[in-house]
Amino acid sequence: MEIQAEDPKFHVLFIPGNPGVVPFYKDFLESLYEFLDGNASITGMSTLVSSLFSDWEPGRLFSLQEQIDHKVGFIRQDMEGVKVPIILVAHSIGSYISLDILRKFSEKVVYCIGLYPFLTLNKQSTKQSLIGKLAASSVLSATASFLIASLRLLPVWAARRLVSNSLGASWSDTAVQATCTHLRQYHTMRNVLYMAMTEFRELAAEPDWDFMRENQSRLAFLFGIDDHWGPLQLFEEISKQAPGTSLSIEREGHTHAFCCTVAGSVWVAQHVATLIKNRFTHLQ
Repeated sequence: MEIQAEDPKFHVLFIPGNPGVVPFYKDFLESLYEFLDGNASITGMSTLVSSLFSDWEPGRLFSLQEQIDHKVGFIRQDMEGVKVPIILVAHSIGSYISLDILRKFSEKVVYCIGLYPFLTLNKQSTKQSLIGKLAASSVLSATASFLIASLRLLPVWAARRLVSNSLGASWSDTAVQATCTHLRQYHTMRNVLYMAMTEFRELAAEPDWDFMRENQSRLAFLFGIDDHWGPLQLFEEISKQAPGTSLSIEREGHTHAFCCTVAGSVWVAQHVATLIKNRFTHLQ
């Protein structure tokens, strides 16, 4: 997804969370563009399986590291001509990916904002434990992917009604459409779960606190009150390990899946725009 400003002062590169489908974030990215008063061009990058790249290698499963390499390659090739500073905005596991991008492009990237960040495993979370076991089992992953893909047998109107009724009336038309269009595919769901499996392996380790301390003035994170992916104990640990990091807690009742409601998309977009404007005062 691309939104081009006429005279951008910087370029926002958005990295989504898993499943990595940028259309889920359409309301968020369009609101962010408006709140930044047209001062930024915005690029939203889907994961490999959610983009045309996966068509080159049908049936292939992509790991977390391969998703990182994909983003790094995109910046080196497709953003080589970008002359303005780059600001990374990322959600969930995208926050982990964005830290690796910052490490490799410290001269190009001037700011990194992680939303409801997934940076390390939460060993106290039962939900995470169950998801980890599902993702680690090829049989369970294949079965779950097949069941979800079977929804393609339904006509679009029926699928939309099923998604709306099962996920709640609060979900936006954008989120329902993205679900029906992108997630009712066997290979997509296999990749979602395979990437999750590799996430759980990589994030078993502690975050790189030395790197975060060295770059704390360029980091900002937004946490939710009840988010097992980015729990408040991680908020507390970052405040101790890298106290210069800008940390916020969202208390408006939005969830980790903020992009699935209009209210969540608008609130988070306004929060991100405020962080950027406060960091770069010449935009005021």
